[in-house]
Amino acid sequence: MTRRNPFFPFSEQTSAGRAASEANDRNLSAVSHVVRRSDREAKNGHRGGVLWMTGLPASGKSTLAMLLESRLFSAGICAYVLDGDNVRRGLSADLSFSLADRTENLRRIAELAKLMADAGLVCIAAFISPLKVHRDEARRIIGTDFNEVFIEASIAVCESRDPKGLYRRARAGMIAEFSGISSPYEPPQAPDLTVNTERENVETSLARLLAYSVERFSLPAGA
Repeated sequence: MTRRNPFFPFSEQTSAGRAASEANDRNLSAVSHVVRRSDREAKNGHRGGVLWMTGLPASGKSTLAMLLESRLFSAGICAYVLDGDNVRRGLSADLSFSLADRTENLRRIAELAKLMADAGLVCIAAFISPLKVHRDEARRIIGTDFNEVFIEASIAVCESRDPKGLYRRARAGMIAEFSGISSPYEPPQAPDLTVNTERENVETSLARLLAYSVERFSLPAGA
């Protein structure tokens, strides 16, 4: 079945995709939880929400996301990281890196992150999400729980790090549609938080993420 792509006009979807969407609208209805979100948050001792980390490859998203998760967990916070490589190995294992499939990948992630926030978790989503339209759609899906965090570093610095050798392979033409090289990356113009890993060390960047999380998700001060 052809997937519905929310970033393209409805008229550009296939007839099969339109039929599936219309059938879903007719046949599905939301089922209300007996346990309310407010009850989950009261039990957890903090609000749920989503930190959506965007940035170039090797800007530091995964490193900071995993460190933040560890710090929050140690403080008794219910937090979980959705990381690009991990999601690609499971939830989105059927998708390529074409623009259409990257769009679908991010749509799935946004829907999952929304559920995690509703469950009272702090969801840390670390994805390149290269285009503004991708992040705008994620914000639309997730709603007020969405927090856009720009992990900023110049392409020169990211390429000098290149821990996986991806930039080298992209420059050699071995990786198509690589963000920042053969595919565009559109930096956020008004993110909720900017963390510059080119100017700041890891501990400083992590401290700023922690401070923002404490305020945004009503975490205990000890976090």
